[in-house]
Amino acid sequence: MRALSFIMLAVAGVSLSGCLSTVADVVTAPVKVGSKAVDLATTSQSEADEKRGRDLRKREEELGKLERRYGKELRKCQDGSRKACGDAQETYRAMQELIPTIPVAPDSDD
Repeated sequence: MRALSFIMLAVAGVSLSGCLSTVADVVTAPVKVGSKAVDLATTSQSEADEKRGRDLRKREEELGKLERRYGKELRKCQDGSRKACGDAQETYRAMQELIPTIPVAPDSDD
C-alpha cells in the first residue's frame, strides 16, 4: 500500500510541475508587462545623451554645408553677381542663427 502511495505521489508531482510553472507565469505576467511599459515610456540617461549627440552632429553638418555654400556665393558675388550677393547674405544670416546652438569646445591652455 505504501508503494502505491509513493507512486501516486511521484505521478502527481510530475503532472503538477507543468501547472506550477504556468501559474508562476500567470502571476508574474502583470509585473513583466508593467516593467516593459515603464521601460518604453522612459528614456535612460545614455539614450538622452546619444540623442543630444546626434542632434549636435546634425547641426554641425548643417553649419558646414552653409559655410561651403556661403563661400561659393561670396566668390560669385565678388565676380559681380548681384543675385549671389543676396544669396550670400541669406546664407550668412542662417549661419548666424545656427551658430549659437552649437557648443564651443573649451580652449586647452596646457
